[in-house]
Amino acid sequence: MATAQDLIVVRSRRTENAARTLICLGFCGGGTGQYHQWGGMLPADVDLAAVCYPGREGRFMEDFAQTWDALADDTTRAVLSAAAEGPYVLLGHSMGGWMAFDVTVRIERLGGPAPEALVVSAANAASRGLTVNESPSQQDNDEQLLGWMTMHGMMPEHVVNDPDLKELAVELMRADIRVRDTFRYVPGSKVGVPLQILTGETDTVIDPDAGEQWRDLATGDFRHDVLPGGHFYTPEIWSRIPTYIPALSGAFSSR
Repeated sequence: MATAQDLIVVRSRRTENAARTLICLGFCGGGTGQYHQWGGMLPADVDLAAVCYPGREGRFMEDFAQTWDALADDTTRAVLSAAAEGPYVLLGHSMGGWMAFDVTVRIERLGGPAPEALVVSAANAASRGLTVNESPSQQDNDEQLLGWMTMHGMMPEHVVNDPDLKELAVELMRADIRVRDTFRYVPGSKVGVPLQILTGETDTVIDPDAGEQWRDLATGDFRHDVLPGGHFYTPEIWSRIPTYIPALSGAFSSR
C-alpha cells in the first residue's frame, strides 16, 4: 500500500543494495512522469526517484505552493527523506535546476546529508535570476503557453486532443511560473558538492556564458557538458540523460 511519503518521493526503480539513487526535481509545468523513462539507462546498482510537487499527480488534492520558499522547504524535506535510504545524486531540469541548487544549499547549511553530486540541466545560473522577458511568462495567454509546451515536447498527444487535460496543463504551468517568479538568489550562496551543468547546444533560453556563471557558484569540482538539441535536448538525448552523468557510477571528472 502506498504511503503519503510514496506520493511525494515517487520511486520508479528500486534495486537490492543500491549504491545510490538519482533523485529528480521537476521543471515548470512538469511532474515525475518525464523521468520514469530513465530507469533503463541507469547503472545496475542505481535507483531512480522523482519528487512530486504539491498540486499534481498523487498530491493533486493539495494546494499548489504559492512561493518559492514554500516549495523549496517542501522539496528539501522530500529530498532529506529520500536521503535517509542512502547516497544520492540530485538532478533538476530548467526551473528544477534552480530548485536542486537551492535545496543543496539548504541541506549543506543544515549539515547534510548532501548529494554526492548536483546536476543542473537546462538552467541559467541561479545568481543571474529572472529576466524581464523570461519564457514562459505570466503574461502569456493560454495559447502561447500551450505553444511553448508543444514546441518543447511537453504536450503528449492524449493531452493535446483532450480540452480538459489541456486546461489542467495550463493551470499547472501557470502555478509553477508564479512560484518561479518569486525566486530570489541569496547573495553568496554556493555549493560545495561536485556540480555538473548540462545545456543544449541550440537552447535559446540559456545564456551563452551560463557555464562560466555556474562555475562561480561551485566551490568544489565542476564540469559543463553541452548536448545536442534545445531546452529539452533531442528526444533521443533526453531519454539517455543518465548516461551523461558520471557521478551515477561513483566518478566525477572536472571539465
